[in-house]
Amino acid sequence: MCRNITILRGLEPPATAEEVEAAARQYVRKVSGVQKPSARTEEALDDAVRRIAQATTELLGALPPRQEVPQTMPPLRRIRAVARSAAPG
Repeated sequence: MCRNITILRGLEPPATAEEVEAAARQYVRKVSGVQKPSARTEEALDDAVRRIAQATTELLGALPPRQEVPQTMPPLRRIRAVARSAAPG
């Protein structure tokens, strides 16, 4: 499994559509070897991301709850947590 894709099942609060899409995008980049889409690859990659995100959402909805919350936070949550802690006030 790609080291950059984190566990989404069992997050509190649950994984957002944005987090699911980010994981799908990372997966597609990894398996395709395409980091920056070109005009020739963009449509195929976007379609793959959409389909994988949909399948991921269905999978997460079909699985039973986890016993424990995942040990790592998805990248979007880490970025937001850092931004909140750095914000004045």
